[in-house]
Amino acid sequence: QVQLVESGGGLVQAGGSRRLSCAASGRTFSSYAMGWFRQAPGKEREFVAAIKWSGGSTYYADSVKGRFTVSRDNAKNTVYLQMNSLKPEDTATYYCAANPRFGYIKSTYDSWGQGTQVTVSS
Repeated sequence: QVQLVESGGGLVQAGGSRRLSCAASGRTFSSYAMGWFRQAPGKEREFVAAIKWSGGSTYYADSVKGRFTVSRDNAKNTVYLQMNSLKPEDTATYYCAANPRFGYIKSTYDSWGQGTQVTVSS
């Protein structure tokens, strides 16, 4: 497993942008696929984006496709989520997670960060 710490959350106006970061500890970071999930109050945690260990493949939820971009820097043990054209419905706690395999199924991720809150005001 890897230890994960998210940062970059905050309050942003609708239409604005925000970049989240997730710093990982552990020498095996580069061997993991990484994902971003989010959870709004009263709702299930849902998949947002994933990136393969090499960064060569990415996958997005339909709700964020074209607005969010996931990337990673294995030299810095960090994964990013660039969020543009934010909407009030993007308001949630955002979590990064690590997965030995590339995918979008929540239960296959075995390491999770503590989350960072993003609030989008209308």
